[in-house]
Amino acid sequence: MDYKLELVCVPVGNVDAAKEFYVEKAGFVADHDQRVNESLRFVQLTPPGSGCSICIGEGLTTMTPGSLEGLQLVVDDADRARAEFLARGLDVDEVEELPWGRFVYFADPDGNKWSVQQIVRPG
Repeated sequence: MDYKLELVCVPVGNVDAAKEFYVEKAGFVADHDQRVNESLRFVQLTPPGSGCSICIGEGLTTMTPGSLEGLQLVVDDADRARAEFLARGLDVDEVEELPWGRFVYFADPDGNKWSVQQIVRPG
């Protein structure tokens, strides 16, 4: 049996500001934005080409906004990803070279931390 991770909840303080950040600056696709009731709003956002989405909203999690670390995107070219982020106005770090990959890092407006990895194969 396969187990597929398809949704990760990201705790944010201001849903509209976070949605704008993820769509406009990080380049995610806005899949859903629905107010279920006055205490529950569900927004689903998907990175281009990803089989896993994130959700932000109201009434979805008890995590503190900005407390999530270690979210990771994987790309073919870290330099190109960084250039695309910069072109959209995202504050992203320089490419970091490590033995297991090339990384760039950014945080959303609440401080949730993301890494973007280009996997480097030995040889």
